[in-house]
Amino acid sequence: MLLTEQIPSSDPVVKTEDSVTESRVDVTIVLPCYNEQDHVLLEIERVSKALDESEFSYELLVIDDASTDNTLEVLRKAATEYPHMRLEPFQRNGGTGTARRIGTQIARGEIVVWTDADMSYPNERIPEMVRILKDNPRIDQVVGARTTEEGTHKLLRVPAKWMIRKIAERLINQKIPDLNSGMRAMRRQVALPYLRLLPPGFSCVTTITMAFLANQHDLHYMPIDYAKRAGKSKFRFVKDAYRYILQVLRMVMYFNPIKVLLPPALWLIGIGMVKAIVDLSLHPFKIAEDTILLFLSGLIIASLALLADLIVRSRGES
Repeated sequence: MLLTEQIPSSDPVVKTEDSVTESRVDVTIVLPCYNEQDHVLLEIERVSKALDESEFSYELLVIDDASTDNTLEVLRKAATEYPHMRLEPFQRNGGTGTARRIGTQIARGEIVVWTDADMSYPNERIPEMVRILKDNPRIDQVVGARTTEEGTHKLLRVPAKWMIRKIAERLINQKIPDLNSGMRAMRRQVALPYLRLLPPGFSCVTTITMAFLANQHDLHYMPIDYAKRAGKSKFRFVKDAYRYILQVLRMVMYFNPIKVLLPPALWLIGIGMVKAIVDLSLHPFKIAEDTILLFLSGLIIASLALLADLIVRSRGES
C-alpha cells in the first residue's frame, strides 16, 4: 500500500525515500527534524551506535518536517551511510505532533521510541528504555523523566510546567514526575488508538501521557539528564504553555469529564444553599436573585457533567 493512502488528507504530504517493506523489527525510533542541519548527524550517529551495540533489531525513522535549511540534504546523504535509517520528508510543515503520529503509524517496530534531534535527550539510553518494556509486560510506556530544566525561558517555564503538572495530577489522581518529556518508549499497538487525539504541536507528548494514564495503562518513569538544546528552540512560552493547559483539560474531559465539571458544580450549589440560608435569615421568605442564579448554574453544570460522563461511557473506548 502506498504511504500516502494511509495518511488523512489533512496531514502533510509525505514522499517515501525508500521502498517500504513488511519486515518487522523490535524498535522504531521516530526522530522528527526541523532545521537541525548543524547537529542532526551527531544525533543519528549517537542513536545508531547505541542500538547497534544492543541486542535489538531496529529502524531509525527520520522525518524531515519541511525544513527550510539544508537538513533534508544532510539527511539524504546520511541515509546512504546508515543502513537502518529510513527517511520520510514532509512536503509541508506539520509540526512535531504530526511527525510523531505519522511516524508511529508507519513504524515497523513492536516498540516505538519518540525523541528529539536537538542533542538535549540522552538518546544513548534508548536501549535501556526498551529493555524495561521487554522485561515488564505490564508496563506500556517508559517516560524519560528529566531531573533538570535546561530549556529557554527557564525562569518562566519551571513554575508554569510545575503548575500544569499539578493540575494534571489533581485531575488524573496520579503522580506524574514529567508530563511533557519528549523522550519516551511505548508499545505501538497500545498507542495506536490514541494517535488520532494528538495535536500537531509540542503538547502531543502531554496528550499521549494523559491518554495512557486515563485508561489505566502502567507507565514507568526513568530519571534522565536533560542538556541544553543545540540550535534554536521552536518553543514559544505563552502560546505553547496555553496549549499545554488546554490539552490537559481536553484530555481529562475526553476520558473523565466529571473530574472537570462536577467540582465547580458542587461548589456553586453549596454556595447557593449557604447564601439562601443567609438570605432567609435576613429577609424571611425572600431569596435574592443572585442566590437562585448560583444554585441553578450549579445544577446546570452538574447535569452537563453527568451527560458528558454518559456519552464517554457509551463510546465503549475507556
